[in-house]
Amino acid sequence: MFEGFASRTLPGDGTHIHLVTGGKGPPLLLLHGYPQTHCCWHRVVPLLADSFTIVAPDLRGYGESGKLPTDAAHEPYSKRRMATDQIRVMKQLGFERFFVAGHDRGGRVAHRLALDHPRAVEKLAVLDIAPTLEMYRRTDMRFAMTYFHWFFLVQPFDFPERLIGADPEYYLRTAFYVRNAPGGTAHSPITPEAFAEYLRCFRDPATIHATCEDYRASASIDLEHDEADLATKLACPLLVIPGEKGRLAKVYDMPALWRERAENVHHHGLPGGHFLPEETPEGVASLLREFFGAA
Repeated sequence: MFEGFASRTLPGDGTHIHLVTGGKGPPLLLLHGYPQTHCCWHRVVPLLADSFTIVAPDLRGYGESGKLPTDAAHEPYSKRRMATDQIRVMKQLGFERFFVAGHDRGGRVAHRLALDHPRAVEKLAVLDIAPTLEMYRRTDMRFAMTYFHWFFLVQPFDFPERLIGADPEYYLRTAFYVRNAPGGTAHSPITPEAFAEYLRCFRDPATIHATCEDYRASASIDLEHDEADLATKLACPLLVIPGEKGRLAKVYDMPALWRERAENVHHHGLPGGHFLPEETPEGVASLLREFFGAA
């Protein structure tokens, strides 16, 4: 899926980070979401590789990256630690300052990266997310029904791990809308090649556990970090890309919420659902190319 790209494994913050890199031009770090890997960008990178040096890692706990033992505070899976992984990886690749785009969980890591390391992030784009703290603060029945997995995955070990592990393929098919739905098979933007890779990873109990820890951290230690930084707005330009047909856009005004967290917010929705890099790759690539200033 990444023809012409090099696959590497580099030290992060106490664990190893697997990534692919290729292309030419200024560096662009692409961070994936749940329950995916760097492969979520496989339809976007061919459209950007002529203008950017692409770095697409697996977040810690996902794909081929390391899966650290956790602790009671879920600190090893905090977005702060995940962001530090990326800073260390980019420095080893020779990049002190770079562009960042994050989808879903990757957007939350990217937000923390820009807060903790403002000199490293030249511009930031987040795809189909609102700030984590605001999503929890504004939870109502509609959000809880729409994003039930936020509350399922944070349950104590090993309740969600056992249920997902009993049938990971069914779980992923449900997450990606590829299971049989009443009236027919629901549409999914996930290619068979990408789905096979996600399923391969989710057949590893360590991946299931680590990704649950990602969500447990978001509902605990990450909120503490976000509360501590409420008075700090992102200084770098921020592009907010909602999926206009997605569930989140029906619940939150994402651009308005991000204006509370950043000084310079740009907004452009795309006519897709949540999995924008795979559903509307041309639209994502066009917006990133324009925002990050590719020739």
